[in-house]
Amino acid sequence: MKLDAPVTGGPCWTELGTTDLQAAQRFYTRLFGWRPETDPRQEAGGYTVAHLGDAAVAALAPLYQPSQPVAWNVSFAVTDADATAREVTEAGGTLLFGPMGVFDMGRFAVAADPGGAVFQVWQAETFPGAGLFNAPGSLGWVELYTRDPEQAVAFYRRVFGWSVNASERYTQWGVDGADFGGMVTMDDKFPPEVPAHWLPYFTVADVDATTAVVQKLGDVLMVPTSVPDGPRIAVLRDPQGAMFGVYRAGDED
Repeated sequence: MKLDAPVTGGPCWTELGTTDLQAAQRFYTRLFGWRPETDPRQEAGGYTVAHLGDAAVAALAPLYQPSQPVAWNVSFAVTDADATAREVTEAGGTLLFGPMGVFDMGRFAVAADPGGAVFQVWQAETFPGAGLFNAPGSLGWVELYTRDPEQAVAFYRRVFGWSVNASERYTQWGVDGADFGGMVTMDDKFPPEVPAHWLPYFTVADVDATTAVVQKLGDVLMVPTSVPDGPRIAVLRDPQGAMFGVYRAGDED
């Protein structure tokens, strides 16, 4: 990821919705060395922020609605959550929740693109988002899995104004040319019950060693793979079923 801080239009935060908050804290603390801090306020509902040093890097939370899947979610920074929510619906997406304020921290909404991939938008007040990117244990890349890439490009360009760097092999998203993520077309290898989704990748020092830890505790969905002229990656699943990626940039990146 070429971004090293939250910028308007770019990914600013990632959070896990899980059925077992305590087990998730143990798993990710072991995997990434996180220091979790749970908000003690009753109205926060157990929302837990993971830190590396003094930097907030991600969140873990219980499921707040029966229909909510166990999954990692990606948030994108906006200057006006209400205006972005209107733009989402006008562009063919769906507003699922909000916009609403979160204490004095900011304002957010949950939405889905026309293909069904869920994401969040975050209008910062006192909390801008992650305080660290691209370091081991922090967010390093985000990836959209979709069955309609042309529709996705049109939607996200309109809503966020992203730049699109497309090649025969891969399409990358960017803010003013600074790439932060990519897009994978879901072909016949993906079972029809797997929905379109956003997948966060966490930077690690050693993809293979991290995958070996997960093999004992969760599932390995894609074994460590070196992308030609790119990073080494793996796709994993935690014990509660949430998918995420791990990522180590190549020396040339």
